[in-house]
Amino acid sequence: MEGIQSIKQRFEIIGNDPKLNRAIEKAIQVAPTDISVLVTGESGVGKESVPKIIHALSHRKHAKYIAVNCGAIPEGTIDSELFGHEKGAFTGATSTRSGYFEVADGGTIFLDEVGELPLTTQVRLLRVLENGEFLKVGSSQVQKTDVRIVAATNIKMFEAIKKEKFREDLYYRLSTVEINIPPLRERQDDIHLLFRKFASDFGQKYKMPTIRLEDDARELLLKYRWPGNIRQLRNIAEQVSVLEEKRSISAFTLNGYLPNASTSNLPAVVGGDKKESDFSTEREILYKVLFDMKGDLNDLKKLTLELLKNNDTEKVQEENENLIRKIYGDDGEEIPKQENASVELLQLPETQIEPVIQQAVQEDKYHFAEEIQEEETLSLQEKEIELIKKSLERNRGKRKAAAAELGISERTLYRKIKQYDL
Repeated sequence: MEGIQSIKQRFEIIGNDPKLNRAIEKAIQVAPTDISVLVTGESGVGKESVPKIIHALSHRKHAKYIAVNCGAIPEGTIDSELFGHEKGAFTGATSTRSGYFEVADGGTIFLDEVGELPLTTQVRLLRVLENGEFLKVGSSQVQKTDVRIVAATNIKMFEAIKKEKFREDLYYRLSTVEINIPPLRERQDDIHLLFRKFASDFGQKYKMPTIRLEDDARELLLKYRWPGNIRQLRNIAEQVSVLEEKRSISAFTLNGYLPNASTSNLPAVVGGDKKESDFSTEREILYKVLFDMKGDLNDLKKLTLELLKNNDTEKVQEENENLIRKIYGDDGEEIPKQENASVELLQLPETQIEPVIQQAVQEDKYHFAEEIQEEETLSLQEKEIELIKKSLERNRGKRKAAAAELGISERTLYRKIKQYDL
């Protein structure tokens, strides 16, 4: 049995991460058997290397090895591709065709993105796994095949099973042995090694000096989260090698090639069901709070002006009951009248009310809530526009629902939509 290091050299696998070594070790151990294997891991981590190792070290190594991307084949033709079809089975079937399971008899089939298989095809695949039997499309004759199946997926299988997108019995048949490939962000010591290998390869390919990372660029490389994993790292190395004239790359230069590079590689809360009103960042939550406070302040100004104009607390309470409940909350209790109020309002003689109102209007240009032209910083205004756009998108353009989510009236939302030309 070959060792891990020799396997890495043979299949050009770079890295010394313990999780990666464990995955290769499991592939070596399971290869001599005919056990079905499920390879899991994020997109771009290099899952396709595992089935090649398993096939090369098995007794089937001299037979065919066929890799099938299940997500790239249309749903209407995938049964025909995998199991074949008879002449006249469907429109366009002008001749009998052998499928991959018939062609690869005695060998290995690698089903990449197996989680994308339609449910009807999953039933057919389950039968192959159980007794090695299958039916061509349009045929009633049962055929036998002897193939080793290695599958791979980047989706969370238990979530797919819960959503009834993947059969539970098929999952347990495929995952007799499960091999997980760790994401690149968990292989910190391997990131720079991989980048140097890719940079060297592209330097030779394009006949130019190999690029070299400065210390700050190397630190940025390690801090980046790499959502696209090794595939993304390879693409970045190729872009930098081709586009940059200087062969010494600084962090400033590298930052231009990394999307969302400001996002550090820190733990984050993932998973869970998001509500429609949830916001993705704390900054958005803060801006929403400020947005709500601004609305409450405008309502308070309006209510105060009404009190100054009418000097009749009971009448103002009756006419503005909804506004008062919006500001102070609605706990089901009756709004206290003037005689039961715990706070006494300032009573002004009627001869002094009009001058006070005029002075308030002159000194405060925000005298009416619907006519406020408040001077804002550009960033706050942009964030307000962004919040309105996101709310409208979540509520599919329904202004009433969007206004309720933002905590403002539908009329105010309509005015802001016209104001910002949304």
